[in-house]
Amino acid sequence: MPDVQGAAGAALTPDDPAAGQRSTGTSQDPPAPQKRPSAQLIALLVGVALVGYGLDQGTKAWASSALDPAHPQQVVGSVLQLQLTHNPGAAFSIATNATWVLTIIAAVVIVATIFIARRLRSKPWACALGLLIGGALGNLTDRFVRAPGGGKGHVVDFLQLPHWPVFNVADCCVVTAACLIALLAFLGIGIDGRRADGDGSDRRKAGRKSAGRDEADTADE
Repeated sequence: MPDVQGAAGAALTPDDPAAGQRSTGTSQDPPAPQKRPSAQLIALLVGVALVGYGLDQGTKAWASSALDPAHPQQVVGSVLQLQLTHNPGAAFSIATNATWVLTIIAAVVIVATIFIARRLRSKPWACALGLLIGGALGNLTDRFVRAPGGGKGHVVDFLQLPHWPVFNVADCCVVTAACLIALLAFLGIGIDGRRADGDGSDRRKAGRKSAGRDEADTADE
């Protein structure tokens, strides 16, 4: 029997485990370890957050010292006015009687956003999350440094449009982030940079590569 096997050129029990896997088609590559966000994306997120936060706090400090709540100033006629107010509620004067709840929500949003950013692989998502963190942190800062303080501080608002509640730069950041996230979701772009059909496409590409390897092995034999 050994002579017959040697003459036939094929062993009943191949010594190469990979050969058995190729013949049965059950070979699977181990899943690639999840990569951390690149330094470039982290720098982009942090940079956007710092710019948004700095603009918000800088404009609030200017408005508090330069504007008189009793005398609004027109910037572009009646389209844009500067009207200094102190808002105990959320963006656009929502929930003015739930200051502590809003403080907790803002803190949770910041922590959750930082946690989600671990899967970041997309520049648009980095900008969106940076705007969200910068805006939320800007208003959260007011809760602790503005009177009456202790998490119940009133947020400084000073931008006013016709038929629209007074708002600030932090509100603009949060709303812009929400719109950008909605757009990315509509386009099917995930936080990892892949589109909604990306997994299926990757599997098809992997299948084609595997088939190519099998054909090459067959040709060699």
